[in-house]
Amino acid sequence: MQQRNLGPFSVSAIGLGCMNLSHAYGAPVSAEQGERVLLAALDAGVTLFDTATLYGFGANETLVGRVMKQHRSRFTLASKCGMQGVDVAGDGKLVRVIDGRPDTLRKTCEDSLRRLQTDVIDLYYLHRWDKSVPIEESVGALGELVRRGHIRTVGLSEVSAATLRRAHAEFPITAMQTEYSLWTRNPEIAVLDACRELGVAFVAFSPVARGFLCGGLTDVSTLDAKDIRRAMPRFAPEAYAANLKLLDGYQAIARDVGCTPAQLALAWLLHQGEHIIPIPGTTNVEHLHDDLGAVNVRLDAATMERLGALINERTVVGNRYNAQSAREVDTETFEDRAA
Repeated sequence: MQQRNLGPFSVSAIGLGCMNLSHAYGAPVSAEQGERVLLAALDAGVTLFDTATLYGFGANETLVGRVMKQHRSRFTLASKCGMQGVDVAGDGKLVRVIDGRPDTLRKTCEDSLRRLQTDVIDLYYLHRWDKSVPIEESVGALGELVRRGHIRTVGLSEVSAATLRRAHAEFPITAMQTEYSLWTRNPEIAVLDACRELGVAFVAFSPVARGFLCGGLTDVSTLDAKDIRRAMPRFAPEAYAANLKLLDGYQAIARDVGCTPAQLALAWLLHQGEHIIPIPGTTNVEHLHDDLGAVNVRLDAATMERLGALINERTVVGNRYNAQSAREVDTETFEDRAA
């Protein structure tokens, strides 16, 4: 497995996003299947595992902790705080809450360490910026966790280049995590350049476009009722039907290259820069090995140009988030830039 730099860590060029095992895309897989995927990734050379307090309201951290604790020295562990499940109404039902207050972040870290069964988290992200709290206060609290030895480095997720610069001035940021793929190009507006300038690694989540670029989802009506894609404009029936028209050309390029569609999507990201690390997620060991094969795919300049012209912010129909989710992030948009 090829390696890339993530702050002080050398990690596999492709990491594993663990969310799918417990959260977001319908019913979680069994604990046994989750264990199979995690251990298969480790055996295949993956050394970056990414989880979060939010995923399954702690269930994903618990799974990762149980399965991976005896292998802790073999991988870099990333988790996230600032967005979690809270019993707001006192009825035992957890709802998602964004809370970046320093006391909350400290308590969340304590809980994460316990669930992950580890003494230290290598990379701890602020999952969402709580806009009611200055970014300097939230990042300052994470910096204090570094000084206390609870975490080793600090990351941010879904923030703008301007917010990244403010945060980095408060405490060094090791990694920025944001959605990035052929069909989500927002980081190209400003964040990728800011990461290069500041020496911040860029971790790309949803690198196969939430499954779209794998080519297997042809009918969005088959999505589970609790699948988060049902609330995303790009997966609305009319928009998705329009986006499906891009796949024939995309799959033709994959055939020309001699790789699978998922490998093509990941290889495109790997070719964007040495500081970019994709973290695809999967519940299937076969898909996992398919994803990891992307490190061996070479794309020439002409192929990169064909891909970029086919799928980009002008050819994809629909926003990546609905209005509520868009308000919760701080990332630049092409619509704002045009205005």
